[in-house]
Amino acid sequence: MFSNKKILITGHTGFKGFWLSCILNYLNADIYGISIDIPTEPSIYKTAKANLFKEDIRLDVCNGKELTKHVVRIKPDFIFHLAAQPLVSVSYELPDETIKTNALGTVSILQAIRKLENNVVAILITSDKAYYNSEWVYGYRENDKLGGIDPYSASKAMAELAINSFHNSFFKKENTNVKIGIVRAGNVIGGGDWAKDRLVPDCIKAWTKKHTVIIRSPNATRPWQHVLEPLSGYITLALKLANNNVKSGEAYNFGPSATQNRTVLDMLLEMKKHLKTASWELPKEERNPFYEAGLLKLNCDKALVELEWNPTLNFEETVSMTVEWYKHYYFVDKKNISDITINQIESYFSIAKKQNLKWAQLIRN
Repeated sequence: MFSNKKILITGHTGFKGFWLSCILNYLNADIYGISIDIPTEPSIYKTAKANLFKEDIRLDVCNGKELTKHVVRIKPDFIFHLAAQPLVSVSYELPDETIKTNALGTVSILQAIRKLENNVVAILITSDKAYYNSEWVYGYRENDKLGGIDPYSASKAMAELAINSFHNSFFKKENTNVKIGIVRAGNVIGGGDWAKDRLVPDCIKAWTKKHTVIIRSPNATRPWQHVLEPLSGYITLALKLANNNVKSGEAYNFGPSATQNRTVLDMLLEMKKHLKTASWELPKEERNPFYEAGLLKLNCDKALVELEWNPTLNFEETVSMTVEWYKHYYFVDKKNISDITINQIESYFSIAKKQNLKWAQLIRN
């Protein structure tokens, strides 16, 4: 269904945005990208972009007038809005910019969508941190309370309020040409992530130079998942909305199985199986320079029931794919990194096919 369709991706130069661009290009879609800049150095986008994009546009999504002009001109069949300031740590340094980009940037894309006359499916990506974290042990459901203590979490909750208001005010009419999907995921890993203050990129950068990493919180638990997992969910939701299989305006969680909740130390030990130069020092006591919520699990039953989506990779496969990508980049040939990126996408679909996962059949058919 994506073959020769126009797909607009905001934030395409970022980690998740670029992997999504690769998948949709692999599915023969025509990709249009809008991003303000290239967010990291090194950059998966700069290393592997090849000829993925029909158009590659530099634009701040908060510039509503220019954004609307491009959206109306392109007339996309699908929109995936990922442009964001994605880091909790940076939100403490730049709370105003974080809220502007994440909340008002979402308003800008919603306002641009209002101007479209063609049929369009818009998948708007927020975060698991949009939930108000009460530090409970069970998974958050889509109808649980939203909110945030830190600026990043608050900005994502604000974005969700804007999405809901636009959906109910403008896109809920029976004859609307716009279908909206809201997706929440978090804590993804995978090759090509070089964001600061994130465990895997920090470790990889240090270990490839044979440096020892100082670990801040070895007992912190996270629901680790490979970047391809939530992206497959976003794509599945887009197709279901296009086929009128699910209601517009609904939110969906995409997260790993409960067995993927492992500690930072578990992650380090698993990574060391694939990269022997890995070494770290544990603190005498855990210290964190900024407040960050503890374990935040997602209940993904709604995605399982309504979208027939469930995660594909186990913890070991997740770590293996991630480290092997970086090993290829640093030790084999970074110029051909697009090859291993596509190989991992094909491998992911192959694993899902062997498991007879219905979402994989939907996407590949």
